[in-house]
Amino acid sequence: MLVKYRIPLKYLLRFVYLDAAIVFMVSMFVFFFVRKVDFPIIPLGIPTFMGTAISLLLAFKLGQSYDRWWEARKVWGAIVNDSRSLVLQALNFHKEGKCEQTERIAMRQAAFAHSLGQSLREQSAVKGIEGFVSSEELTRVSKHKNVPLALMNEHSRDLKQMLESGKVNEYQQIQIDQTLVNLVSSMGKAERIKNTVFPTSYRLFLHVFIYVFIVLLAIALAEIDRLWEIPMLVSISLPFFMLEKTAAYLQDPFENRPTDTSMTSIAKTIEINLKQLLDREDLPDPEPVQEFYVM
Repeated sequence: MLVKYRIPLKYLLRFVYLDAAIVFMVSMFVFFFVRKVDFPIIPLGIPTFMGTAISLLLAFKLGQSYDRWWEARKVWGAIVNDSRSLVLQALNFHKEGKCEQTERIAMRQAAFAHSLGQSLREQSAVKGIEGFVSSEELTRVSKHKNVPLALMNEHSRDLKQMLESGKVNEYQQIQIDQTLVNLVSSMGKAERIKNTVFPTSYRLFLHVFIYVFIVLLAIALAEIDRLWEIPMLVSISLPFFMLEKTAAYLQDPFENRPTDTSMTSIAKTIEINLKQLLDREDLPDPEPVQEFYVM
């Protein structure tokens, strides 16, 4: 997630350097072509109208992409809240308070947060959770394709044992079970965002329209008869391409990019909160800011 207003120029240009090079070559071609061939000059109003239409399309796409990114952030906010609630319920409902079983639930919940983030980024879902769960439990969950779901199943097993052994009553069991349901629901929402592809045809058509707009503008400006028309066209095209790239990155918030939802940072926050509830001192450092973003 971007955390600074001043983003390095090299990061922004990395989005559009290839498009800028293509626009430069197209502008050069049009500049010399319309002068060597008796090509009719189109009115400036035509590319102006098309540029306005593209701006509206970009605004719509940016809004839709930001909605997806914001929904992902809300999902992880719910995971933070439910993780805290789960451990608070386990510690205060359990007749023995802080014990081996409640500590196991708390540490497993921290593992769930780390595992889900890595899974959404298509990384190893079991990497780094060895210190949170026992070796036997790690072996069990590693056999599953959906490791975060397997960790939720381990929670359910513990909850069943707590009810059967009389450590919690039925009302308390229902409360904890509802928290688990909320966590599984949030996980499903995050997976839906990850697996639902934003229509690629929309991006392709918009990309083509921007190039058509640049070509029409180059023809309309042919009467200027100055080479500075070419860098001017490149400069005009850059904001369009930057906005289009920004929308494309925001629409996929789980791709291990600077524009991602900061799942690693959130998972560490959950880990710190839960360990403090257990009065543990082995707290990790918060996720460091990497120049202008945090993962």
